[in-house]
Amino acid sequence: MGKQKKGQQQAELLSTLDDFTSKENWDKFFSIRGTDDSFEWYAEWPQLRDLLLTQLSSPPEINGESSANPPESEAQILVPGCGNSRLSEQLYDAGFRCITNIDFSKVVIGDMLKRNVRSRPIMRWRVMDMTSMQFADNSFDIVLDKGGLDALMEPELGPTLGTQYVSEVKRVLKEGGKFICLTLGESHVLGMFFPKFRYGWKINIHVLPQKPSKSFKPSLRTFLVVAEKASPTTLQTISTSFHHDTLGSGDQARGIIEALETENKIRTNWSSGNDILYSLEDLKIGVKGDLSELRPGLRVQLTLGGPGQSRFCYKTVLLDAQQNSDEFLYYCGVFLVPKTRAHEWLFSSEEGQWMVVESSKSARLIMVFLDGSHTGTSSEDIQKDLSPLVKQLAPAKIEDAAQIPIMAASDGIKERKVVHQVTSALTGQIIVDDVVYEQVDGQLGQLSLSNDLVFRRLTFERSEGLIQSEALLTGEGSQKKVGANGNKKSNSSSKSKKKGTQKINDSPLSVVDASNDLSVDHGYLASSYHSGIISGFMLISSYLERMASSGRTVRAVVIGLGAGLLPMFLHESIPFLQVEAAELDPVVVEIARDYFGFREDERLKVHVTDGIKFVGDVSTKSHTSNESCRELEAEGECIDRVDILIVDVDSPDSSSGMTCPAADFVEESFLKTVKNSLSEEGLFVINLVSRSPAIKEMVISRMKGVFSKLFFLQLEEDVNEVIFALNSEGHMPPEPYNELQKLLKVKHPEMNKSIIDSAKKIKSLDG
Repeated sequence: MGKQKKGQQQAELLSTLDDFTSKENWDKFFSIRGTDDSFEWYAEWPQLRDLLLTQLSSPPEINGESSANPPESEAQILVPGCGNSRLSEQLYDAGFRCITNIDFSKVVIGDMLKRNVRSRPIMRWRVMDMTSMQFADNSFDIVLDKGGLDALMEPELGPTLGTQYVSEVKRVLKEGGKFICLTLGESHVLGMFFPKFRYGWKINIHVLPQKPSKSFKPSLRTFLVVAEKASPTTLQTISTSFHHDTLGSGDQARGIIEALETENKIRTNWSSGNDILYSLEDLKIGVKGDLSELRPGLRVQLTLGGPGQSRFCYKTVLLDAQQNSDEFLYYCGVFLVPKTRAHEWLFSSEEGQWMVVESSKSARLIMVFLDGSHTGTSSEDIQKDLSPLVKQLAPAKIEDAAQIPIMAASDGIKERKVVHQVTSALTGQIIVDDVVYEQVDGQLGQLSLSNDLVFRRLTFERSEGLIQSEALLTGEGSQKKVGANGNKKSNSSSKSKKKGTQKINDSPLSVVDASNDLSVDHGYLASSYHSGIISGFMLISSYLERMASSGRTVRAVVIGLGAGLLPMFLHESIPFLQVEAAELDPVVVEIARDYFGFREDERLKVHVTDGIKFVGDVSTKSHTSNESCRELEAEGECIDRVDILIVDVDSPDSSSGMTCPAADFVEESFLKTVKNSLSEEGLFVINLVSRSPAIKEMVISRMKGVFSKLFFLQLEEDVNEVIFALNSEGHMPPEPYNELQKLLKVKHPEMNKSIIDSAKKIKSLDG
């Protein structure tokens, strides 16, 4: 019967260890085990004594019996999660009297108090949760943890409790105090621990002598991690008292070595001032000085929130306006950047971020970058989660979080329906959607076709903040109805940079649902920069007029098909043009045909090829037959050369600061190739999308080095800038707007007016 009873007790004990964070389980565990049968995590006193005592201040000399009043200078030691370990007793007997033990188990605290009340009367015992301690700040010289952190960091529990505990340890330690933590050094534990003790701490790691243990496999090593509280600006690499080779080659050894190398690499980079990402705790202890006051020009990158602090973690940039101004609308504001736009130069670069600060009219702007973890969360929940966090970053004058506005620019989409999605090996995910805007500006806003105009858009996931093409859907389109919901009909460039963050409603729709009965009207250009591109034709209007009046053909090439809207408009509105488009991705060509009504004929062709190669081939042919072309060009019979070359392609990497075109299209070598491919009076057009003045200047400088005359058109409502380059000096015709208007055979008067109005805004870049 005795063996059976013992077996039952062992089974009950094991059942209590299913959850190390359960107070009820530990109460039951200690009730079964009893007071005298101590439970030691990881190491016993003989293994631990020498190494531990070297980390503690020398105890005062003890004469005779224990004194009820130990010296005030004696180290105050806290042992969280003490259990019924004998470690505190052994330290007390070694001369350390001021020891406070806490555990959330009433059973074990009661038992330990009874066991020690006579022999160790000064030692204190309190029932307390180690993740929420009831001690004042800066109360202890030593916090000694023997497996407590590891117990809170069980992988299935996540890091929340461990994070809360570590924050409490940091709070209750005095300046110069030490957190001495015995741990197995698992990667998920160190992955939380190391970042929490970066700024303002010195870390040393030791390994205990290896000895077989009843509770753990002999192959597992126990590490003693010592984090000493230093000045807030201290940032040192982690040191170890052992050589890495002595740990062996097992999973535990590989894990801790990898964690050390990764963390020390971060610390080394940050010591050099590279890509420092602070935590809110770092800033609160003064790593970047006093944030309660505004400091013009201050820019700090940090991680905001996380386990134990908030529902989500946020990558954040804090910026204090570079100059004091009386025009600030807000003393402190928050600006949310959605995942789809975080890579854009405006938000990812320092220069772009200062532009956002200026536009926000905030003395301090806290830019918060949303990511995949926030997907599906309402803006109200995000704001509720952020509010207490940003309050801690606000200047002292802000007393209430309600005084901090949370801003997010919107492109004003009222309704949206995804018509088609496909993934291309070259472009990635491509989306066709129909939308209704809350407000439509420009000439289209004056139309009375419908109270709610419906637009069809083409976007690439790789640059979702950029609309590749946008078409107006009407019941009067020149084409048969195009596909919707993925159904292809018999009939089946274009980069418009929208300001702000898309705020989309994907709920059941009304107006957009009716888009199945509408079609793309190729008589309208929904993108104002398309009108701007055509307006630049006035620069060669005399040449175009001569060609048209003599019945000769003008060759126009568009690099980047998009949805085919610009080539189709040129085809319909300027009858003497021979239009060609070069598009690298065949999937894009199919989408243009199936969903935007693009069609080819004898005057409109599409080449599935690389745009740079296409222009290079034209240049080679032109160079080979250079003399003969020059003779025939005057008669308009040399068709190898291009009269109008338009580059309208997006960049796959908008983080470079240039969303359009791709960088290769503004290299000097390509620009020279373009010049060689143009006819003598030819026109080169680039749609440039960049918020960086430096990048714009670089592009213009390169173009000036190749072309004789440069002009530009800055569009007011977009960030697009259209650059025009002439292949020869030429002369502006006396009445260029009238000549251009005569050449255009535009179906809708509104479009004609829009193009001419844009032409009047074109300015020279000479000088």
